[in-house]
Amino acid sequence: MADWSFWLVAAGATVILELCSGTFYLLMIAIGLTSGALAALLGFGMATQTLLAAVVGVAATVLLRRSRFGKLMDNTEAARDPNVNMDIGQTVHVPAWQDGAARVMYRGALWDVELETGTVAGSSAAPGQYTIREVRGSRLIVAA
Repeated sequence: MADWSFWLVAAGATVILELCSGTFYLLMIAIGLTSGALAALLGFGMATQTLLAAVVGVAATVLLRRSRFGKLMDNTEAARDPNVNMDIGQTVHVPAWQDGAARVMYRGALWDVELETGTVAGSSAAPGQYTIREVRGSRLIVAA
């Protein structure tokens, strides 16, 4: 088996591992391994093939890390994140308040509703439309 085929087999195995892991970092290493195969096809020695594979793999990994796809996700709480919970940002009609809490019909079920912390219960606890800011279990936290 030729040198370039070993590089391509290693790159293929790395791509398979990447598919199992769900990250792009192993894909960047596979790009480096493919560049080693290209160097072997061009007739370079084993040391040059290995050096080129390492340099391209590391460079691709660093570029991925610096891109928007390699950034760590922010630690937004799932109960407040509209990308996680489709209820965040929706409106509910509150017919009546009692001590800063109410029960409303929302999505075909009764939900407990509570005013968001920092909202004075007496001043803004009037019947009307409210925006859902957070979901805690079966309790909707709303603000005017």
